[in-house]
Amino acid sequence: MSFSTTQPIEVQVSDAARAMATMGLVDAFGHVSAREFGHMVITPAADLETVEASNCIRVLLNATSLPPGCPAEAWAHLALYNRFPATGAIARAQPAASLAVGMLADRIAPTHGQACWLGDSVPVYPSALLVREADRGLRLAEAIGASDALILRGNGAITMAADPATAVATMSVLAAACTVWLETRDAPVAAMSAEEIRSWQAVKHELLPRLGAHLLRKAATTRAAR
Repeated sequence: MSFSTTQPIEVQVSDAARAMATMGLVDAFGHVSAREFGHMVITPAADLETVEASNCIRVLLNATSLPPGCPAEAWAHLALYNRFPATGAIARAQPAASLAVGMLADRIAPTHGQACWLGDSVPVYPSALLVREADRGLRLAEAIGASDALILRGNGAITMAADPATAVATMSVLAAACTVWLETRDAPVAAMSAEEIRSWQAVKHELLPRLGAHLLRKAATTRAAR
């Protein structure tokens, strides 16, 4: 299977959604979306393993209500797209390690090189309330700050990127960052320096999309072998 940003946006979104499910980043809940002009295209309120391009839902970026079948947390996606015009795609998942981090910290610093691609640090959204209203979506978008990821206390995480595959790659990096943080938080290890962080961030736009393409190909191979 070939993955390209030249594919129809619904295909990109559904491919990324199924990959995230195959990677074990979601259970029965989670979603992927992408911006296209004045709309976002988002996966339905369904098991991402089953999502097809034809199931994806279009929502106006200035919508005041959500269409039938749309996940209620689409308000978070809309708020992020409206606050960050350069954001092209969003992934929402529940990496297991992020649930633990959300109970232990209010933000985490980069734990390894790839984690620098998330930002200088990743904040934790302090409320475990479901983001099912527009005003809560706005508060979530404010909380993410300058990071491309936000850990949601008691509720997984959300990531932003240029395209759906890269949003999934960002979620995968966040899951690894949470795992490493949990395993090293009590150890006498040196934090990454500002110079080290900047050196990794300088290659983010070259390497992170490559990781996204790799993850989607690997997930497609795994599903084909079942």
